[in-house]
Amino acid sequence: MGEYPLEYYNFFVKFNEGDYYTCHDLLEEMWMTDKGNLFLKGLLQMSVAIYHYEYGNVKGARLMMKAAHDYLQSYRPEHWGLDLEHVYSFIEKCLIIFPGDIDRIPFEEVDTLPQLPKLILYLSD
Repeated sequence: MGEYPLEYYNFFVKFNEGDYYTCHDLLEEMWMTDKGNLFLKGLLQMSVAIYHYEYGNVKGARLMMKAAHDYLQSYRPEHWGLDLEHVYSFIEKCLIIFPGDIDRIPFEEVDTLPQLPKLILYLSD
């Protein structure tokens, strides 16, 4: 298995637990030391997109997920032990599911939004 920063391993754990806010913090800590790393930025944007959606910021979710889609493109099909084809399938489904006619809804109404598919991340190496 490759050697990755501890924050990267923790990102997988927190993502699979649904703690997308902590995912952002873990990835941002790594990205701040290597701002040219669009792989980390893409994963960060994907995590932020899910977090925004869960709190009713649909427009923010759309923008962040589209950014994740763009940032991760050049790392396909696999990078740092992550199957990006699996991730891309999730991203593309989310982009279809996000309502295009809603920018924001109150948190109390978040459960009326279409549910996102579940993505489980794992290291392949």
